Amino acid sequence: MAELHVELVAADRQVWSGEASLVVARTSSGDIGVMPGHQPLLGVLESGPVTIRTTGEDGDGTVVAAVHGGFISFADNKLSLLAEIAELSDEIDVQRAERALERAKSEADAAAERRADVRLRAVAGVH
Repeated sequence: MAELHVELVAADRQVWSGEASLVVARTSSGDIGVMPGHQPLLGVLESGPVTIRTTGEDGDGTVVAAVHGGFISFADNKLSLLAEIAELSDEIDVQRAERALERAKSEADAAAERRADVRLRAVAGVH
């Protein structure tokens, strides 16, 4: 099976690295799916869940992360997701994200509301 190497990096750390058969992310041009052999690309990441269909020693699986801004780059079967902020779904405290969403709604803070919504969608695995 063809694979691509994926690096998901946030400003403060490497979030995830490994082999994948498909990565779906939201860009300023819309949602994009990248598979092995994709044409080279460079784009701007929008806030949204990133879904990675993993392959490798541990078998097939799915990794979902909440990503807030950054860049996506693909060439030579290497995909780089360079995010301002990124959290894996299993790192997200659901109750804290729900409280942040309610607080953002009550304060009419659209940016904070969007960040909280993306975190909750990543936990739920909704793209």
